[in-house]
Amino acid sequence: MAHPLLTKEGGDKHLLLGNEAIVRGALEAGVAFVSCYPGTPSSEVPDMFYRLMPDSDYYFEYSSNEKVALEVGGGAALAGAPTLVTMKHVGVNVAADPLMTLAYIGTPGGLVLLSADDPGCHSSQNEQDNRYYARLAGLPVFEPCTAQEAKDMTRDAFALSREFGQPVMLRTTTRVAHVRGPVQFSELPGAKFGPAFEKAPLRFVPIPVVARMRHPELLKKLDAMQEASEKSPYNTVKGRGKIGIIASGMARAYVADVADEKGCKGEFKVLNLGMTFPLPEKKIARFLKSVDTVLVVEEGEPIVEQALRALAQEKGIDIKITGKGKDLTRLGEFSTAEVRAAMYRVLGKRLPKTGSCVVEGPLPMRPPNLCAGCSHRSLYYAVRKAYGDEAVYSSDIGCYTLGILPPLSCADFLLCMGSSVSAGGGFAKASGKPVVAFIGDSTFFHSGLTGLVSGVFNNHDILLVILDNRTTAMTGHQPNPGVSTTIHGDNPCQVDIEAIVRGCGVCNVVKASPYNYKATAKAIEELRALPGVKVLIAEEPCVLFAKRTLRQHKPMVAYVAEQTEAVRDCLANLACPAFYSEQGRVEINEHQCTGCMFCMQVCKDIKARKRSA
Repeated sequence: MAHPLLTKEGGDKHLLLGNEAIVRGALEAGVAFVSCYPGTPSSEVPDMFYRLMPDSDYYFEYSSNEKVALEVGGGAALAGAPTLVTMKHVGVNVAADPLMTLAYIGTPGGLVLLSADDPGCHSSQNEQDNRYYARLAGLPVFEPCTAQEAKDMTRDAFALSREFGQPVMLRTTTRVAHVRGPVQFSELPGAKFGPAFEKAPLRFVPIPVVARMRHPELLKKLDAMQEASEKSPYNTVKGRGKIGIIASGMARAYVADVADEKGCKGEFKVLNLGMTFPLPEKKIARFLKSVDTVLVVEEGEPIVEQALRALAQEKGIDIKITGKGKDLTRLGEFSTAEVRAAMYRVLGKRLPKTGSCVVEGPLPMRPPNLCAGCSHRSLYYAVRKAYGDEAVYSSDIGCYTLGILPPLSCADFLLCMGSSVSAGGGFAKASGKPVVAFIGDSTFFHSGLTGLVSGVFNNHDILLVILDNRTTAMTGHQPNPGVSTTIHGDNPCQVDIEAIVRGCGVCNVVKASPYNYKATAKAIEELRALPGVKVLIAEEPCVLFAKRTLRQHKPMVAYVAEQTEAVRDCLANLACPAFYSEQGRVEINEHQCTGCMFCMQVCKDIKARKRSA
């Protein structure tokens, strides 16, 4: 039975995640090509395309990083394929180089870039607002706030992209990506290829003379798309009165909730912005003239707010504009409570007491922690035994960053995806201190390679540990170029990390299993004594991947044979989540123990036994 997202007929309603709705919207637009680099909160979109692929007529691939994904997608769009490229917000930093040029040369087949932003840093290293990128590159922006809009805006973003031959950004946030709501389907047309590629080097090859011609062409198209924004069904006015609200993105949902409450109903005139770039300036100007004051409600940076102030000044509109401030900050996600406070402040009313759902005091925090039996924990244990606090630990983006807290404490700084090698090398050069850098296999392919080449070229003194867990663990076990299978089946061209490292000029390379403590400790000691760049490849499948996908079953589990100081040291320094302390006794939870048996190698009072049936 085909997946519900592949239902060809329209009219039915389905309960979907925002990310699932985006997939349906792209299918309704006739998407023919999808490329991505997975990253929360966008990951469900490409993963769903992967699952639907056998019964569909589009092409899909996981790329080695976001720049490659956009370049591959850009090529497909030039060939006439309606193309979706997905990534999280920081991925757009990686893809920025081709993005700026694609806006100049255009994408005749249609290209939609999904930028999944993460206000509040739920799973990211910053909370940048990628609406700035859209303005920098010259991309129209759609910002949904419901699952239905996520589907409809994706479809309509494709339509706009194909109409103007320009890339379009679909900007979501974590709340939209993971909201679940009813979505009414339209018909599926199947993949719809656009115009065939016609050679036009004076358009598609941006040598300086071409780029100078294409820039004004881009500005002309932006003017035309501003007219589309004026007519967009996503930019609408509701309500009446002299107090105005202009809201965009997910903030529109909070405004709608509060505006429907007893104390606010009928008090506001609201301009909802779903297509937020180019802004519908004529519509906004009319709105500003119709009210005495306006409150701007937008998550992230005050981008719309600043544009309104400029527009009011340009048009000579005398109006009070408020927005970011005490109630509506630039930090994190909004909530209904914050938006309610801002709306009551504008009304000049006392904020009503609401206590029924308020939790007193801070919620208990859940510290970052590696899984029970994770091979990264074993590796970190061995590294800390060798270096302790003497070394500085350069970390990277991946689940291994969860080793930041004591007792492992193996992350002293982190800049961005792929930075551990180069940032660690720079730190070592500047400080003369020993540096151990950690990077995962997928991140190594993503952007660690160039740092390694540069480190060898500049003779940095650094121990690089490549944590090869045979998958892209953090985002849901997507394949990478180094694993044995791809989404298309067996991988006949598996990229050998050791061969690459040696090919980059690293002479001292050792491969070891982190579960083998003796061999890993020996490798660390050997490499530690050597100058220059040296690499330890710590190879062991992610414990969850091994169980769920590789179907590896370990019949033995560890147990505490004797309560000794050595066992308590093991609990304190290895801190495996399978261990627990109760009434002064240290025990091992058999159901959490994965059977890696690393603890047995560092504590003689822990033994192995058969797992219970």
